[in-house]
Amino acid sequence: MQSAYQYPKYQYRRPPELDRNRPVRHPVLIVGAGPVGMCAAIDLALHNVPAVVLDDEDSVSTGSRAVCYAKRAIEILDRLGCGDALARNGVSWNVGRTFLREQEVYSFDLQPETGHRRPGMVNLQQYHLEQYLVERIGELDLLDLRWKNRVVSVTPIESGALVEIETPDGRYTLAADWLIVADGARSPVRRQLGLDVEGQVFRDRFLIADVVMKADFPTERRFWFDPPFHRGQSVLLHKQADNVWRIDFQLGWDADPDEEKKPERVIPRIRAMLGEDREFELEWVSVYTFQCRRMKSFRHGRMLFAGDAAHQISPFGARGANSGIQDADNLAWKLAMVLAGDAPERLLDSYAEEREFAADENIANSTRSTDFITPKSATSLAFRDATLTLAADHAFARVLVNSGRLSVPSFYLGSQLNSEDREAFAGRMMPGAPCDDAPVTIDGESRWLLEVLGGRFQALLFVDDPQALPQGAREFIDALVEDSPSVQTVVIARVAGHVEGARVLVDAQGLAARRYDAREGTVHLLRPDQHVCARMREPDIARARDAVRRALCID
Repeated sequence: MQSAYQYPKYQYRRPPELDRNRPVRHPVLIVGAGPVGMCAAIDLALHNVPAVVLDDEDSVSTGSRAVCYAKRAIEILDRLGCGDALARNGVSWNVGRTFLREQEVYSFDLQPETGHRRPGMVNLQQYHLEQYLVERIGELDLLDLRWKNRVVSVTPIESGALVEIETPDGRYTLAADWLIVADGARSPVRRQLGLDVEGQVFRDRFLIADVVMKADFPTERRFWFDPPFHRGQSVLLHKQADNVWRIDFQLGWDADPDEEKKPERVIPRIRAMLGEDREFELEWVSVYTFQCRRMKSFRHGRMLFAGDAAHQISPFGARGANSGIQDADNLAWKLAMVLAGDAPERLLDSYAEEREFAADENIANSTRSTDFITPKSATSLAFRDATLTLAADHAFARVLVNSGRLSVPSFYLGSQLNSEDREAFAGRMMPGAPCDDAPVTIDGESRWLLEVLGGRFQALLFVDDPQALPQGAREFIDALVEDSPSVQTVVIARVAGHVEGARVLVDAQGLAARRYDAREGTVHLLRPDQHVCARMREPDIARARDAVRRALCID
């Protein structure tokens, strides 16, 4: 097999702790330099928290692995400084099509309205994203990424953890105030600690084949049930960068994974799909089993589990890497607040609670997808095929078609960090919701709302004219500046102007106001991970103070 990608080799450096007699203590150690571990490290550094990242390899992961990055994950990567590279080099798409045999029965558009910076999905091989993250880490002085540093044991202690590490030059031990475990689905750390994952393993297998070829197929997701080239099973096709195409073939539970990965078994399947005249080369082949499992708790004292180490989700729907990136987004600001003394340790309980809820939500969606894709009885198969047949002509059946409901961000509606609404609001921007984006301008320059907000507590104050602020709005801004300097006030106005103590964004199209159901004086309070934590129809400094304290778990 040939690869269109040249894998980098990163330099191992002798750890200075090898020459010391006692463990050196670090605020944060991160096990695993995959997308989740590196996103967490970058986010911590942006909150002025140093971290050491440990990985037992010296390159990015082999094979394309995660390839579909949803809009919310891209927005997080934007804030971390990697979104542009992903969007620029990946394949953007919004449309997906589903077929039963030769007939198209259903299609969807992930982004039916305009006014968003990012598309619904960007396809890019995981090794590209990991390389961008490594390069970004190299720009941040607070981060120390150590290659060929394999964690061999973790010992929990009251003040953190002791971590024994093996290198080409021998073993050494580090002490961590906090340990983030992001070492993948097989998680050696989780296993060594005797922490299990619970859930379901489905009796089916799928073959992944990454194929290098030049083809003019549309840039969209295509899913076939019972196609003529793979009777009785399903097939998924995605375009990636560098003329690489991802093809997933359903194999059935009785398939031998080792046999099915052999080129003499893979190539005939691809030729049946693409035709004898299509030239292609295999880049990467793997066989996987559907599973939906998670740890009972993502927090164990001062050890915090994230990504596949904490939860494993069937790949249809692109929920693995996307949910892992959201884990890092949820965790980093909370850990930074705790380390800075701005919040109590119990704030990190909300990381576990919110992301366990998200994992359960993803597992439920993924389980329903798996049941639809791989029916286990004649009755289930008949129902599925009838649904697909009806979907071609009847809208009611289309909502039942489930070829892998795609990743969407979690709304933490039941979070303890939320302050309840006291007034009536419409729309999606309720407490616990991830923020919607919208086009804005600053000093005449076109920008995007989420791009401007960054990663800190924000108070969005909506007004018509910033030069004619209501008295209550002026007092609200002054009070925030005086006693809550960590909360930035952002005035979102219909026309340009200057407001002392606040940034002014111009919402000339009115999209931000519409998406946030805002009118004159409406305030939305945002957490550093750009989730709404409170909203009010009129500026109220006492409510704002209480909402920020609640979002930090401060009594």
